[in-house]
Amino acid sequence: MKTRLAASLAVAMLALAGAGLAQAAQVSGAIGVTGQGDMTYRLGMSFDWDKKWLQSDTGYVTGYWDAGYTYWEGGEASGAHSLSFSPVFTYEFSGFTYTPYIEAGIGLAAFSKTDVGDQRLGSAVNFEDRIGFGLKLPGDQKIGLRAMHYSNAGIKQPNDGIESYSLFYSRGF
Repeated sequence: MKTRLAASLAVAMLALAGAGLAQAAQVSGAIGVTGQGDMTYRLGMSFDWDKKWLQSDTGYVTGYWDAGYTYWEGGEASGAHSLSFSPVFTYEFSGFTYTPYIEAGIGLAAFSKTDVGDQRLGSAVNFEDRIGFGLKLPGDQKIGLRAMHYSNAGIKQPNDGIESYSLFYSRGF
């Protein structure tokens, strides 16, 4: 199962890269903890949008497509995996040496199990909600903190949901 999930993520990332959806690609890694204290490890690839909206002296809105693979530790059902895909909006502030930004997005995630750690998701397909903030650094790098919540929005019971609070780093190529 682990091999199939990794292969699916690789195919999705290659398809996005080949589709020409964005100007720049970033690879990211994150280490986090769930609300129950279990560890999460995430690898991702994102593609920047070539758009800016609501430009002002303060900053502007832009965004990116994000695909990710997360390994979830903990509980009796340890070893869960998820694949996710999400559009993410960012607000980048102007006038700083290192550009601060905030982000928010809602996407979809497919889990290998419906029990992740001590949480019962009720469904293998869930929504991925995220908020975060960070700094854009020289060399097309980013560092930041992110909170992500996964649940099926009450479509199927039980719907405990699960969160991951993580520190992430990304670099463009």
